[in-house]
Amino acid sequence: MDITQSERSRELAERLQRFMAEHIYPNERRFYQEAERLGPWSTYPVVEELKPLARQAGLWNLFLPAHEEGGLTNLEYAPLCEIMGRSHLAPEVFNCNAPDTGNMETILRYGTQAQKDRWLKPLLAGEIRSSFAMTEPDVASSDATNVASSITRDGDDYVINGRKWYTTGATDPRCKIIIFMGQTDPANPDRHKRQSMVLVPKDTPGVSVIRSLPVLGFYGVPDRASEVIFDNVRVPASNILLGEGRGFEIAQGRLGPGRIHHCMRLIGLSERVLERMCRRALNRVAFGKPLAEQTVTLERVAEARMKIEQARLLTMKAAYMMDTVGNKAARQEIAMIKVVAPTMAQAIVDWAIQAFGGGGTSNDHFLAAALATTRLLRLADGPDEVHRNQIGKLELRRWLNTDPARTGGGGEPLSPAESAAWSDGGLWPRPKDFR
Repeated sequence: MDITQSERSRELAERLQRFMAEHIYPNERRFYQEAERLGPWSTYPVVEELKPLARQAGLWNLFLPAHEEGGLTNLEYAPLCEIMGRSHLAPEVFNCNAPDTGNMETILRYGTQAQKDRWLKPLLAGEIRSSFAMTEPDVASSDATNVASSITRDGDDYVINGRKWYTTGATDPRCKIIIFMGQTDPANPDRHKRQSMVLVPKDTPGVSVIRSLPVLGFYGVPDRASEVIFDNVRVPASNILLGEGRGFEIAQGRLGPGRIHHCMRLIGLSERVLERMCRRALNRVAFGKPLAEQTVTLERVAEARMKIEQARLLTMKAAYMMDTVGNKAARQEIAMIKVVAPTMAQAIVDWAIQAFGGGGTSNDHFLAAALATTRLLRLADGPDEVHRNQIGKLELRRWLNTDPARTGGGGEPLSPAESAAWSDGGLWPRPKDFR
């Protein structure tokens, strides 16, 4: 397995780092201030000002897959994601932010040419934004087959009804298109073929964004979550993606790359948090000596470094496998990184908050928003529990029909004859006249 960064990826990484230093980090405080002042229903001027600079620098739509002109493999894109993940401001500036990247990949992979012309082109140009409506308040949406909203065929149209929440991006005034997941065939005996996805223009009558939802108290940053009602929303039947009953399939195809992106961004965030923690520990004195000389701090710094490296290697392995053997073959690795990376990042942010004391609970040091992000991503794209279950099932299946004699992995106890032979050959064999 070769996870060496390609020359092209390395060159883009260097340019990204320069752009981050020149434009992203100096504008972060302004970004948070604008988000706080303007709220989740507005655009943030700093983002719009920086986008043209990113395009001029050739750092635009870096997420595009390798089969597209100028696209990158998952392995090439992963280190770039890590760099962008160091700042909440960065991904959108480069048009590499969720849910737009996932929506663009979905339309690119599963959309018709007409759908691509109408929606993909302006998304790629950064002229509009999009939303993804899957999660529902009344069912456990961690199981995508639970989605209960309806998509009903009526002549040449589909009529859509449902209540969605944590619908990312819907409060953004630039949001023009929503990918909606609902049931087209609720009676299908195959529960994985009951759902479909359909493109819903946001200005369609019956679509109502009724409230902005806070993410651990944050509105707009790190996420624009919202609740959306679809009340007898009528769209042309041509707006269906891939076909009826293909919604679960699309969801699986869409979420694989997205999980890689999330995890690598979390690694970048963790690296930045650890750096801040280290600088704080070196300069802050408590009980007569720097925090860096306190054993508990040294333990946490060491653990943080090991956790980051472990998570990065596992994520790069998953990216490599997605590129070489496909998402299906890499599904266990993808599930593992989705558990490992957010859990790792949350722990490191928590330790950093302890090092910063009360100041760590404010956003003066970026840590409060970082904690919200890491905790959120233990739920986004499937909660830890779902991924752990999948990992466990795949691991059990791995050994179901294999010969333990080849691996030494058998778990059977010794037979009575083997037990007697073991005893006779041991240091203290059972005496022959022992009763």
